[in-house]
Amino acid sequence: MIAVKIEGVIFKKLIKHCDDRGFFAELIRDDEHLLSHFGQLSWSTSYPGVIKAFHYHQEQDDLWFFPSGNAQVVLYDLREHSASKGVTNVYYMGENNPSILLVPKGVAHGYRVLGEKSATIVYCTTKSYNPSQPDEKRIPWDDKEINFDWQTKHR
Repeated sequence: MIAVKIEGVIFKKLIKHCDDRGFFAELIRDDEHLLSHFGQLSWSTSYPGVIKAFHYHQEQDDLWFFPSGNAQVVLYDLREHSASKGVTNVYYMGENNPSILLVPKGVAHGYRVLGEKSATIVYCTTKSYNPSQPDEKRIPWDDKEINFDWQTKHR
């Protein structure tokens, strides 16, 4: 349960329509207004136990989906004028919890692959990647300000 939700973040549970042939699910619709503008669609796979964190953007929003594998997604609000500045949110996404996550610009984000298999992420951005002026600022996965404990809690 998230006590304080980071301002501007949208988490959308997906609905799977299953039958004897398989399933169908709508991921993103233009009438949901999740992205202010479409820039790029990307696809990546990470191996079990990998932590890809943290980075943030100053100009683009990200929309994340994990179609296979499972991930612990961590967000940290860096925005100076946000009501949720300094707030951390954690989401569990993947084949066990099919969902879409909108990460607004100025919110640091990263993930850890959970379980014994790789996780695949498909994500949309509001801007295309520009290698000569990348809108990607890096923060170490163990940053002291964010202070996130990536260890699995055995409960």
